[in-house]
Amino acid sequence: MRPYELDPLPEDVRLPPETGTTFADNALGKARAAASATGRPSVADDSGIEAAALGGAPGVWSARYAGEGATDEQNLQKLLDEVPEDGDRRVAYVCALAYVEPGGREEVVHGRCEGTLATESRGDGGFGYDPAFVPDETGHEDQRTMSELPPEEKNAISHRGKAVRMLARHLGLEAGAGP
Repeated sequence: MRPYELDPLPEDVRLPPETGTTFADNALGKARAAASATGRPSVADDSGIEAAALGGAPGVWSARYAGEGATDEQNLQKLLDEVPEDGDRRVAYVCALAYVEPGGREEVVHGRCEGTLATESRGDGGFGYDPAFVPDETGHEDQRTMSELPPEEKNAISHRGKAVRMLARHLGLEAGAGP
């Protein structure tokens, strides 16, 4: 396998606002803009949390759920306030990861991490909704939130980690697949 590196987007490149109605719409818009501006293949994502009790909200509005400029803590508190403690507390992190080649190939893959919304925040790691997201993949008896998991354990089960691994496989970049 040849090593591949991702470079950060140059500071002067501005990405479009996230106005799409799906994670894929937003990810593709950003990847297209980056590919056009740099002339290089580009990768971009959009992700968020979906709560079953809220019909999938906040979804694509996760980063601004409590309003434009809201903090992670404000967004999380709004979600905790709106999902009934005695109701359906199933949640899922969703990630759309887009790959765009200038003037050509476009691929979008999705990663998903299912879990339960805790009734209060716990843990110091992660960001966003992590302090109240209890992932299913750690086991029924394990009630740690994403914020309480060590980074390597979180990355192994996260929606973004799954999407990155899926895109690598799809593009033939995984170990043993060859470019």
